[in-house]
Order: sequence, then structure tokens, then C-alpha cells
Amino acid sequence: MTTELNTERTTGPTAPSTRLAVADPARARAADIVLQGLRLPTGPATFDVHNPATGAVIASLPDTGPGEALDAVARADHAGREWAATTPRHRADVLRRWYDLLVEHADAIALLVTLEMGKPLAESRSEVTYGSDFVRWYAEEAVRPGGNVRDVPTGGATLLTRRAPVGLSVLITPWNFPLAMATRKIAPALAAGCPVVIKPAALTPLTTYYAVELAHQAGVPEDLVQVVCTTNASGFSDAVLPDARVRKVSFTGSTGVGKVLLRLAADNVLRSSMELGGNAPLIVFDDADLERAVDGAYAAKMRNGGQSCIAANRIFVQDGIADAFVEGLAEKMGAAVTGDGLADDVALGPLIDDRAVTSMQRLVDDAVIHGASVRTGGGALESKGHFFQATVLDHVPARAEIAGMEIFGPVAAIQRFTTQAEVVQRANATEFGLAGYVFTESLDRALNVADALETGLVGINQGVPSNAAAPFGGVKHSGLGREGSAEGLEEYQSIRFYNLARRPTA
Repeated sequence: MTTELNTERTTGPTAPSTRLAVADPARARAADIVLQGLRLPTGPATFDVHNPATGAVIASLPDTGPGEALDAVARADHAGREWAATTPRHRADVLRRWYDLLVEHADAIALLVTLEMGKPLAESRSEVTYGSDFVRWYAEEAVRPGGNVRDVPTGGATLLTRRAPVGLSVLITPWNFPLAMATRKIAPALAAGCPVVIKPAALTPLTTYYAVELAHQAGVPEDLVQVVCTTNASGFSDAVLPDARVRKVSFTGSTGVGKVLLRLAADNVLRSSMELGGNAPLIVFDDADLERAVDGAYAAKMRNGGQSCIAANRIFVQDGIADAFVEGLAEKMGAAVTGDGLADDVALGPLIDDRAVTSMQRLVDDAVIHGASVRTGGGALESKGHFFQATVLDHVPARAEIAGMEIFGPVAAIQRFTTQAEVVQRANATEFGLAGYVFTESLDRALNVADALETGLVGINQGVPSNAAAPFGGVKHSGLGREGSAEGLEEYQSIRFYNLARRPTA
């Protein structure tokens, strides 16, 4: 059952009044039960975690200082020596039990994700499936370590290559996918034999605590995975990354912060994986299937309320199909039910905080000033939560701020183009290179344009390209390294070789 709260706010002649759906009482009670059963640490200095749909405080956590973070490093390092000596089969079995527990507790985890992050419950359930898949994948990868045997070309010796755990890994995760970003990093680290110190975002730390508690129940040693929460992110990294026991850092977040972490990592010569900012182009050609293109663009834009590093950011539509595409996308986005993610049929939840709402309004207003037209939405919604309407902007000029930056919200910014060469050039005119999307019925065009895009991944005729079996990551200022697939395990392994001299025999 959905209860509705009337919160009309008109932002212009094209902005419809919006009714915010509020949480179903039964689901809210279930979420409270999950919270009450969560084992959380205590400490003298604390910070609050808020529900972005209501503004309510849902938990308080210790605000860990640099000294305590170093204590966590020491505990993980000590436990890691024994873990590195375990067999791949043992690690695989533990990971498989963790996967089974994640599946068993999927409903509770989904409620927790929605409560602290805000995404609709259906999307939270999808995230649980996606995040759990990484644990299952690396349970299987753990027993397939890479290696090789080859002869020295000049003869007289044989080379053996083997993989060893890289060592203690510091994992820093973002707020937008609190389960999947944690499992995507923790699972390959454990599979490779590495201990972990993980710092979840202070906005959404609860899901990480829940998931790690399930990992302990599955057989992961208590000290092997250390969860450190703090509102002083720079103090944490300044203390931990220079420590000689740390050998790896993996970060998902903004490019600006990633560059700071890379400088710290350089001083300690740390193995580094960086999944950074995006500015994804989504290209719709005249020959695209209109319905599939609209549905794909909607998925690529609206997943997680647009708060995704691979969200469609710059939507380029060829002249011949543009009017029909814009009409279809505006109709679909305008019909999206907005409200608390614990309500029925909600397609768009809140943004993470009031700063995100302010950013959306600034970008939309700036685009309109520069000549863009609002086809649906266009404004914030008056509420104790952080809501912004699903918005479609047409004829966005290149000089508008929204045309050149990561939006991170439910605003579709549409630009028109004429030729393939033109749109490829415009799509690549950015320092970022994480994801891209191509919609066309021509196989030649799809592959040629995908090859020409300077991105780490491309969705062809689909808006949700991520998969645990795929090597996720970007190029240019969007990052280093890959997560997922076999390549994700290699990020936590060092390659060693043994040179075996061979004495000739008669």
C-alpha cells in the first residue's frame, strides 16, 4: 500500500506538480527490525547516519581517528599472515558460504540499502543480487590461480610463474552502491589471500557492517576484515596509506580525491586501483530501435536516481530520430513515481543529501539560461527528504555547465548531432573515459563507434552493462585497474617467477 504526501512545487510552465510516495508502514517496521539487530561498534566520538528520504537519524557510529585506524591495520596484518597460508579451496569455501548468507539475508540487506542510501527497494534488491555475484564469482576464481611454465629461449632453464597475495589492502568505497562496492573489492582480496581494511562512506556505512558480519559468520576471521568509519577521510588516508604494512589501495570515488590518494600511494609504492569520475556519452543513431533506445536511455540515466559513475551523462541524439526520442523519454521520465524507496512502485528515490539537490537545481537553471528547454520536471521538491524531479532538458548547448560535468542526478541532458564523425569527436572531448552507450541497429556502426569511444566499457543497445563477469574500469582520468572478472583478482596478486636451471643429461 502506498500513502502519498502532496508536495506541489512549480518550477516553470513545463514542471508538473508531484506527489511524493511515503514508506509503506510494514516495510518501515521491517527496516527498523533490521537496524535493531545490526551489531555496531561504540565509541566516545560519534556521527549520525541519516535516511535521505526523511532526514531522520537512523544510527550513530564511532568517528574513528587516525590512531584507531592504524590499530585496525595492525590487527588485519596479523590475521592476514595466517590467511595467506590457507589453501585456495579453503578460501573458496568460505567465500561460497558468505555468498549463501548474503542470498539468505537478501531482503534484510535490501531494506538497509534503501534506508541509508534511498534507492527504490526494487533497485536495492537488484544491487544485492549484483553485489552477491562478486562473492560467488571470486569463490570460483580462488581455485583457478594463474600461472605458467615456459622454457628459456636460449635453453638450459625453465621459468615458473606463480601468483602471490599482494598484501594488506586498504579499500575505500563510495555511498551510492553500499553493498556492491564493498563486495567487489573485499571478495577478490580475500580470494587472493589478502587482509583488508575497508572504509565505507560515512553517508552509508551500515550495509558494509551487515555484510562483513555475514562474512564473519561464514568463516572469515574476525580480524581479517576491519571496517573503519570516519568523517575525517583525509586523516584516515594520511595515516594509513604511508604505513609500511599496507601494500594495496583500491578507491572508488571522485577523480580529485583519487589523484590525492595516488600521490600518497606513490610515496609508499602501493599497488593502486582507482575507479574514478565519469562523463558517459549515450549516442542514439537514426536507425536505432526507438523503444529500445528510450528504455535503454531511461535505465542508463535513472538507475540509482542518476547517482552512478556510469550514468548516461551527455545524451547525443541524431537529428532524424531526436524529436520522437525526446518525446518518448520525457513521457517515461515524467511518469516515474517519486518518493521514499520503501513505498510501492517508486522509480525515483531521494538524492543523497541537500547538496546534491542544490547542485541539480543549479545545473538545470544554468542550462535554461543558456537556451535549453525543460521537457519535464526541472525542480526540487519541498520535503524533509532530498528529492528532485526526473528532468529532461532538450537542445542543451555545449556551453552549458551540465554539458561538461558529471551530473550525478536524475537529469537527462540531450544534445543533437548530425554525423557519426561529429558525435564521436564530441563524445571523446572530455578528460573522462569510464562508460559509453551506443544505440543503433547496424552491427558495423555499433562496433566501429564502440571502438572509437575512449572509454573502458560500452553498452550496445542496453543501458545496464555492468556484470560480475566483466572487467569494470576506465581510461584517461576515470581510473586505473579493473574490478570484476579474472582481471579483478589479478589486482590483488603479485606475479613471481622462479628460474630453474636444467643440467644436461647424457
